[in-house]
Amino acid sequence: MFHLKTSFARKVALGALTALALVAAVPGGAASAAPEPVQWAALGDSYTAGVFVGSPRPELGSAERDGCDRTTGAYPNLAERRFTVEPPAGRPVKLTDFSCGASTIAEIATARQTPISPVQPPEGGWPSVDAQIERAGLSASTDVVTIGVGGNSLPFGKILASCLILGTGQEDDATPCRDAYERGDFVLDPESIRDKFQRVFREYVTMLEAVHDKAPNAKVITVGYPTIIPADATTCDRQDTTELAADIKDAETRLSATHGDIAWLGQVNTELNTIIEDATDLVDYGYTYLDTATTSTGHDACQPRATKWVEGVCGQAGPYWPTDLNVGLVTLKCSDGNRATLVHPNAAGHANTATLVEAAVRKALT
Repeated sequence: MFHLKTSFARKVALGALTALALVAAVPGGAASAAPEPVQWAALGDSYTAGVFVGSPRPELGSAERDGCDRTTGAYPNLAERRFTVEPPAGRPVKLTDFSCGASTIAEIATARQTPISPVQPPEGGWPSVDAQIERAGLSASTDVVTIGVGGNSLPFGKILASCLILGTGQEDDATPCRDAYERGDFVLDPESIRDKFQRVFREYVTMLEAVHDKAPNAKVITVGYPTIIPADATTCDRQDTTELAADIKDAETRLSATHGDIAWLGQVNTELNTIIEDATDLVDYGYTYLDTATTSTGHDACQPRATKWVEGVCGQAGPYWPTDLNVGLVTLKCSDGNRATLVHPNAAGHANTATLVEAAVRKALT
């Protein structure tokens, strides 16, 4: 058996042990190196940004506000908070969120966007911003990208407004809006709905290719749209502005989509989700499509306030959000404490999507 017989040997041994102890104790030492954070970029339109759910982010009055209407109640922020409590795969998550209200598919990848926030716009309007993949700094070190976009490229909002206008005074089962868009001879929008679907599919594939070029190592999750129309459109109250009716400022007529066109709008929403899923599968990079419609069934815009996860044309929103809102050539007017929510997810809707996104990100990282 070997014995330390000299004072010198004892000093060497003691010094070695002390050095090892110091390495273990010093932050950043080999034994305690912190794991690299997960780099997560959240891209998307108003259904990702949150617009009127929670507090504005950046906060009101901040010089960093850009007119994109991101909020603290949006699903990326909710999921990030959950990752802080329980990091995925033991790694902290760094979220970069440049989602922006009214963003189109092209404005995710290639085109500059001029934001349209109605909340404290600067004199002369909001300046344009770079495409989101540029703002978010996508690169080879990006680990996860979530993308929720597509509706503004149809554009769904304009189609809904057309249905409200054309349906006013029509019988419940009439389909004037569907008929106009299927013919493609609608004076305000000559592009048929079928041509719109085909164009959006091409744009989505092009966008995903651009994301892959910027972030070739990222796990990409495309986020579909929630259910906004009930399976039975006749359950919608055609005169309720918290569902799918609208009042115009200084006008006496209430605009109202027919039940026939409301049902068709539900089909349009379903087809848009199918396009997103098909485009995600087509690019063949192992990307994941996230279905938010199935779990939100029964929580559409025509449900009672306590049940709905999507607000109607008017609904509940933060006090900073307007009650009157310019939409094209007219001004939408909401009353009875409601605000111009324009068929967007509420806090419960974002909480549901956050749960799905959280699970998808965890799965992607493991």
